[in-house]
Amino acid sequence: MNKVEAAIKMKCPRCQEGDIFETKNPFVLGKMTAMHKHCPECHLKYEKEVGFFYGSMFISYAFNVALFAIATVTFYLYFENLIDWRIYLGGYLLLTVILFPVFFRFSRSLWLQFFNDYKPEYKHEHAVH
Repeated sequence: MNKVEAAIKMKCPRCQEGDIFETKNPFVLGKMTAMHKHCPECHLKYEKEVGFFYGSMFISYAFNVALFAIATVTFYLYFENLIDWRIYLGGYLLLTVILFPVFFRFSRSLWLQFFNDYKPEYKHEHAVH
């Protein structure tokens, strides 16, 4: 598994086996942002320091900008004459709210991948129980 695949699957960047989040479903109310403090498999501490995940906001922002650009171009190319711009805007805002949990989790997962190397030797043998 490569780093992008591990980020998509929300797996630990070091062992690529442990889950980052407590639940796999990002739409579970009350558990959307709940992360394990350490990897359940290799015990990598996910939050290196206070505020570590602030940088993931830039990744989330980039996803939202890309979504806006794609949605706007699609609207003007295919739907401008069919629907009112206010309906487009409302639909876009609804889509942003619906995708927020997915963008939030993926940006944190990707951020972790940037700052941790894959070390297969940590799978189980270095785990402290």
